[in-house]
Amino acid sequence: MNQIKIGKFIAERRKLVNLTQFQLAEKLGVTDRAVSKWETGRALPDSSIMLDLCSLLKISVNDLLTGEVVSMENYNKELEKNLIEAVKQKQEADKRLLFMEFAIGIPAILLFLGLIMIAAYVPMKTWLRVVIIVSAFAMFLTACFFAVRIEQVAGYYECKHCKHKYVPTYKQVVSAMHYGRIRYMKCPKCSKRSWQKKVVNKD
Repeated sequence: MNQIKIGKFIAERRKLVNLTQFQLAEKLGVTDRAVSKWETGRALPDSSIMLDLCSLLKISVNDLLTGEVVSMENYNKELEKNLIEAVKQKQEADKRLLFMEFAIGIPAILLFLGLIMIAAYVPMKTWLRVVIIVSAFAMFLTACFFAVRIEQVAGYYECKHCKHKYVPTYKQVVSAMHYGRIRYMKCPKCSKRSWQKKVVNKD
C-alpha cells in the first residue's frame, strides 16, 4: 500500500465533501493532527475508524486502501491485492513485536537481577535497600506486563488437534502453563486443551 497516494486521496475526498481537517477529525473522534498525518502519508487511519472514515468520504475501504476510486472491472483484483498487502503488513508488524518482546524481556531480567544483587551485597541504609528492591520488582512486573501483552496480540496460537489459529485473551495467556512461546490452552473451536505453538502466519 502506498501511504503517500492514500494520504493524497483522503485529502482530495475530504475537500470534495466540503470538510476541513478539523471537521473530519471531530466527526471521527480523533485530532486534526491525526488527519494531517494521514494526508501527508506519515500514518494510516486505524482499522477501528476506517469504515466511518470511508462513509464520510463516500468511498469504499477498497478505494481507500488503493488510494483511488476503483472501477467495478478492477474491483476484485484490487481487493485481493489490498488483502494480501494487509496480511503481509500484519505479519511484518507481528515479527517486529515478537522481537520487541525479547528486547524488553532480556534487559528487564538483567536489570532486575542487577538491582537485587546490589541491594543484597552492597552496604547501604535499610530504607535505600527497600527502595531498590521495590523499584526492581516494579520495573520487572511492568516489563512482564508488556511482554505478555505482545505475546498475546502478535501472531496466533495453533491448536494441536484441529489446527485452528486464533488470538487468545490476555487472561488465557497469563494463566496458561508455558515454556518459551508454547502454551497449554483450550482451543475456542474444538474446545480441546493442548500445547499450542505461537505462529506468525494465519494460513
